[in-house]
Amino acid sequence: MLSKLVAEFGELSASQKALLVAAGVGGVALLSAGGFLVKRHIDNTPPKQWRKAGELTELYIYPVKSCAPIVLQRADCADLGPQRNLLRDRTFMVTNADGKFVTARMKPKMVLVQPRFDERFETMYLTAPGMPELRIEVGALGAADSTRSTVWGETVPTVDCGSEAARWFSRYLLDKEDGYRLRYYPLKYTSRRRHGGDTGSLQDETSYMLFNEASVTDLNRRLENKVTALQFRPNFVVRGPEPYGEDRWRWVRIGDAVFRYEMPCLRCIFTTIDPASGVAHPDKEPLRTLKQYRQLPSYGESPAFGIHLGLRRAGEVKLGDTVYFA
Repeated sequence: MLSKLVAEFGELSASQKALLVAAGVGGVALLSAGGFLVKRHIDNTPPKQWRKAGELTELYIYPVKSCAPIVLQRADCADLGPQRNLLRDRTFMVTNADGKFVTARMKPKMVLVQPRFDERFETMYLTAPGMPELRIEVGALGAADSTRSTVWGETVPTVDCGSEAARWFSRYLLDKEDGYRLRYYPLKYTSRRRHGGDTGSLQDETSYMLFNEASVTDLNRRLENKVTALQFRPNFVVRGPEPYGEDRWRWVRIGDAVFRYEMPCLRCIFTTIDPASGVAHPDKEPLRTLKQYRQLPSYGESPAFGIHLGLRRAGEVKLGDTVYFA
């Protein structure tokens, strides 16, 4: 049978052979694409069975990248991260004149910039030691001219927040009248390609980071100078699981929202900056201690502490909500 088919194939013209080969290749490609889509659908389908992990005890949104958080009682979970109207996670960032992002790794006292929002979550106010209050009408920024900025090598659309905000950050961080700008991410969806669209607006990795209270308690047993969960800048803090139990979670459900595990949160020099003083620890703690027992072979020298999540079902979360995992 096979020899007959080979013989018949040999009698075909060159154009007929080309059509048959193209059809075969196309069929294989179609099957491969179909298999990929099926696998992706399965991977992103929430499980039906859940186990209770604990409860949500702290909830943070960081409207300005590298600056202090706003503490919330409840938040809506959207693709870009937790939010309340125009209060959204890491939609503002400080940049240099060329649009490249600036973080507390370079300017540690950025963590002392404290944002707050009005009752409608439409207007942002910023304070910092020795600085007058800065007011930003967030709703008006959507009509501003678009510019481009860079975060972790990716170009993102932004709008500039104006000369007053630029002077404010330049004076506070540089003791100069210019040099830094404040930029805003105006879109409601991510323009970044890392982590399959879960990177959010201006976040380092994904739009959600979850942290376990017991993990920081275990770390503090090894430290002379104790730290709090806020030193690791989570969105969600959970009370209940055993230390590092979150390492094994692949799905998380809080309130109405469902999340999928993306990767461990790999820690850097930022963790050495005290959020209360804006001063880096001289001995690089707690990073040095974390490197002694929280390095994962497949992730290099950066220790893992907390987990990054991608949203799979939008919804509201609030303090006291039961946290489930699968």
